[in-house]
Amino acid sequence: MLQITTIRPAADIYDLPWSTPLEDWPEDLLAVLPRGISRHTVRFVRTSQGVIAVKEIKDDIAYREYHLLRALGRLDIPCVQPFGIVSGRTDDQGNPLDGALLTYHLQYSLPFRALFSQALRQDTARRLIDALAVLLVRLHLQGFWWGDVSLSNTLFRRDAGEFAAYLVDAETGELRDQLSDGQREHDLEIARINIAGELLDLEAGGLLPPGQDPLEIAVHIMSRYAALWSALTETETYDTGERWRVDERIRRLNDLGFDVGELSLTTDLDGSRILIQPKVVDAGHHSRRLLRLTGLDVGEGQARRLLNDLDSFRASINAQGEDEAIVANQWLNQIYLPVTRTAHPSLIRKLEPAELFHEVLEHRWYLSERLGHDIPIEDAVRDYTQTILPSRADEQTVVDADTQELDLTEMFSDDDFDEVELDQDGNPVEATGEEWTADDDDSAWVLNDWNPDWRTRD
Repeated sequence: MLQITTIRPAADIYDLPWSTPLEDWPEDLLAVLPRGISRHTVRFVRTSQGVIAVKEIKDDIAYREYHLLRALGRLDIPCVQPFGIVSGRTDDQGNPLDGALLTYHLQYSLPFRALFSQALRQDTARRLIDALAVLLVRLHLQGFWWGDVSLSNTLFRRDAGEFAAYLVDAETGELRDQLSDGQREHDLEIARINIAGELLDLEAGGLLPPGQDPLEIAVHIMSRYAALWSALTETETYDTGERWRVDERIRRLNDLGFDVGELSLTTDLDGSRILIQPKVVDAGHHSRRLLRLTGLDVGEGQARRLLNDLDSFRASINAQGEDEAIVANQWLNQIYLPVTRTAHPSLIRKLEPAELFHEVLEHRWYLSERLGHDIPIEDAVRDYTQTILPSRADEQTVVDADTQELDLTEMFSDDDFDEVELDQDGNPVEATGEEWTADDDDSAWVLNDWNPDWRTRD
């Protein structure tokens, strides 16, 4: 008896020719998309739910893989999203047919062979291995043993010049509470052998860029995986008053392509023990999360930096168990707003507030690293606004017509200014260096002996 189970109703799924072997389905039903090499027949079909990948497979294996993919999705692992299962298939003569696993097509993704059919950079193979190593580490951290790690069982999406890897075949996998070192090493050895064979096949077909050694590239996953695993799982102990070391650890993880999702801090009599649980997230995650928590609408890189500071702040006040929105509001009012409002308005015009805050954090980190101990944020702001910010060029290109908000008379006396003549374009006759702007008047006031940027005044 034919049985179709899907995560949401889709009437046109029931109309597909399930009594026909998948390889014989008519072309007018199929979506033409690149497919990787698979031991099973795979086809793409257009439905009211979007493009669905249909993989012909034994009923029991289809059920097992369907539930594994759902479990991985709940763990936020990059993988294809399951849509349903078809079992109990028979042909027109009543002969049994294999069941089918239905998954959503991962938009903008490509199998590795399709990628190599394009004009790619020389280091594309190594970058794909890097992406696969990141995926494998994430799977192992969640206790998933893949059992068939390969480029063919992975889909790749472009991600800001790099690649992100997604698991597409989980039929051999096992999800456990935790993996042993031997299980992880077994997966790595499978990966090395499979990748070497796949790249040798590409080389034989003339698709691998010249000068690339398939065996050397395959071994690269071992060292890349080891570096990631060590950076993500090791526990560091440091003395109290060395909060800058937390930022240093976060930087290392960011450089490896990971973002810190949780930060737990345990304090004892002798110091503090820190355990960082990283999480790779989709593009735009940081800006969306920061906007939801604080109302700040900033760029993705800025949001990541601000959220890292927010997480560090939450650990420093031992508020990991508190509501995230409450802690975010506390951080906004105690840290972010005081920092961005400390500098004089004429200096803040040089950088938008979020970028100013980011640079203050950078400055604080360098000062702390140089001195070997934490620097209060107030000292970092003071030093930055006195030594770094005045020499920065303006990044605000439009000067508001109302110059009263840039009132320099509160900072300087009239003796600090000279009156200068402006030419027909509004530029000082003998001015050099910084770009000048002017009112419609035929003269303006400029500051003597301090000219990081120029301001008009009434």
